[in-house]
Amino acid sequence: MSSGPSAPEIETVTIISDDSDIEMTEVTPKVKGGGPKVETSGGGADEVEGRRISRRKKPKVEYSDTKPVAAAGSVASDNGGGKAEPRVEPKVKKREPEPVAAAVGKEEGKGEAEANPHKEILTGLEGAAFQSRLPFEKMTASEAVCFPEITKHGLVAQRVFLNVRNRILQMWIENPTVQLTVENALKNMEQPFDSDQNLVRKVHAFLERHGFINFGIFKRLKPLPSKKLAKVIVIGAGISGLSAAQQLQQFGFDVIVLEARDRVGGRIATFRKNAYTADLGAMVVTGIWGNPITILSKQTGMEMCPIKTACPLYGAGGKPVPKHKDDMVEREFNRLLEATSYLSHQLDFNYAGNHPVSLGQALEWIIKLQEKHVKEKQVQHLNNIIVWQRKLVDNQKAIQDTMDSIGVLRVKHQQLVDAKLPKPTEPDAGYIEHEFNIRSTARDEQLAWKEIERLRTSQTEIETKLRELETEQISEVYLSSKDRQILDWHFANLEFANATPLSNLSLKHWDQDDDFEFIGNHTTVKNGYSCVPIALTEGLDVRVNTAVKRIKYFPGGVEVTADLKSNSSTVHYKADLVLCTLTLGVLKLAISDQSTSQLNTVRFEPPLPEWKQSAIQRLGFGNLNKVVLCFDRIFWDPNTNLFGHVGSTTASRGELFLFWNISQSPVLLALVAGQSAAIMENVSDDVIVAEVARGHMLDLEADVQYRECLFQVIRCCAQRV
Repeated sequence: MSSGPSAPEIETVTIISDDSDIEMTEVTPKVKGGGPKVETSGGGADEVEGRRISRRKKPKVEYSDTKPVAAAGSVASDNGGGKAEPRVEPKVKKREPEPVAAAVGKEEGKGEAEANPHKEILTGLEGAAFQSRLPFEKMTASEAVCFPEITKHGLVAQRVFLNVRNRILQMWIENPTVQLTVENALKNMEQPFDSDQNLVRKVHAFLERHGFINFGIFKRLKPLPSKKLAKVIVIGAGISGLSAAQQLQQFGFDVIVLEARDRVGGRIATFRKNAYTADLGAMVVTGIWGNPITILSKQTGMEMCPIKTACPLYGAGGKPVPKHKDDMVEREFNRLLEATSYLSHQLDFNYAGNHPVSLGQALEWIIKLQEKHVKEKQVQHLNNIIVWQRKLVDNQKAIQDTMDSIGVLRVKHQQLVDAKLPKPTEPDAGYIEHEFNIRSTARDEQLAWKEIERLRTSQTEIETKLRELETEQISEVYLSSKDRQILDWHFANLEFANATPLSNLSLKHWDQDDDFEFIGNHTTVKNGYSCVPIALTEGLDVRVNTAVKRIKYFPGGVEVTADLKSNSSTVHYKADLVLCTLTLGVLKLAISDQSTSQLNTVRFEPPLPEWKQSAIQRLGFGNLNKVVLCFDRIFWDPNTNLFGHVGSTTASRGELFLFWNISQSPVLLALVAGQSAAIMENVSDDVIVAEVARGHMLDLEADVQYRECLFQVIRCCAQRV
């Protein structure tokens, strides 16, 4: 942002924004949003809490001396990441109980919560702080900087400050449709906290300045100042540009918004055709607790519909995936993610050959090690069978040898008996020796029979053990072909949540934003999300069909050159400040060497500083595509919001893998994620429709009578994002 004439030097700060961002505060550092195909959008905004549609399954595990996965240790043994830096050991992070009113736990409470999602939100001072993304019982770092006198005066002063702050927040949240003036804040502040009016005024000003109160669309009780602080040009009428423009205008700036398209909203775009409605970009409010969208929904009266997270999976031929198989593979999917987290955060295995390891690489390595582990167990099992078979052979040979010796002893004994002489009247050495041999032979035969009994008992035990080993179900593979297909569905879901193939995700940092996610119901906006940016245009000077071509900044201000699409003319706008909310893709193009040959590009004069260009180049930008299918009737279960289609190959796992049914109209929205998202951009609509009809939609049909109808109406619409 460039400074006004009063400043001796000028610097233009380009705010990189995702126009589909719905969390419009600085509390959430990273938000993913689904976007139009034409802009190669990042598509992670369409997320729903639950196993099927969550942004990700991040393992929150408490690491101990036990190994989470047998193969994980094998991977770690080849640690190429060097010496691990000291870090705080990751501890168990259980998802804290969601702040729901007591009645919500009952069945009737659940029904009320679904009917009115705002009913679930905490009330009182604690709820107000929670809804404002602020800690209830302590000051934030920015508050400590702005109120050093409070921190110096000890705990009592801080408690007074927190009570005043939380009470002002509560006043705003209870009625966000009307401006909360400092006079009303003083009027409604309870004793004794109203005694320090100066503190109340300062806290009110702080909260207003930082966008915690008096944001969005509300009725002003005080008129805007007639004398404007400065003139600001906001480039881009996406959700971030409109939000910033509204806030700047509330602060007393003269604001003008320039938008190249013929509509506002950026990557929030609702498709409407006859009775059909579908959101082409951002679609889901990812948690209502602490989300500023909740305030906007109260201000604009938009209806938020909770999403049912149940998502049955269907395989080839439209056959449902058995639940036990689905649950088993999902558990293994989570174990694999836990293993990758263990590798990265506990063993510091994040580099291989001086190259950072991606999440996709780590997952495939662990899968291969698990396959190796299964094969080793199979080999060990077969070796055990061989060992016991050899024991059986040796035992049978011992029985045969013993039986042979018994036969020899019998013959010898009989010969001795036949040769026995009459008992002499006087002691005779020869007679005594002969009698000894007879008895000794009989004893040896008796011992041999006892050995036979022992060997036969041992043979029974060996045969029993062999039968157990031979009937034991030992996996021959870690994942069967069907199991791998289901696992690939989960990987596709993860690629959808991150709007990029898993090979592009950092093993160490891919889930760094989990701690900043909103909680509570995930919802959609009835009749389309575009009502939000349209509402934010209230009172703003928004000029559509105005494509900015050049941003020139200098110590005295800025000059923006734009082309008017309506009459093909060029217009120059001058202002004190410029706020650039162009998408990351456009910014990447603006700083590239090919920017002059592209149509939808912006040129900065002088070029942006190197550190800004470097930041733009390093930031990643994902891709998610949607296919909207309109029918003349609903032939699926209208009570099911989601159902998944399990692909046949790993390469095509993201192709039309998830179908959404979130509107009352006969519309299905199919998602294309991962590598398939980029491939499908080069395929014609006719091919996509044919693929949906042939390989996916017909599989999911429950009633055969609609199949002919499907072929007829599927041509109604196949609009891709």
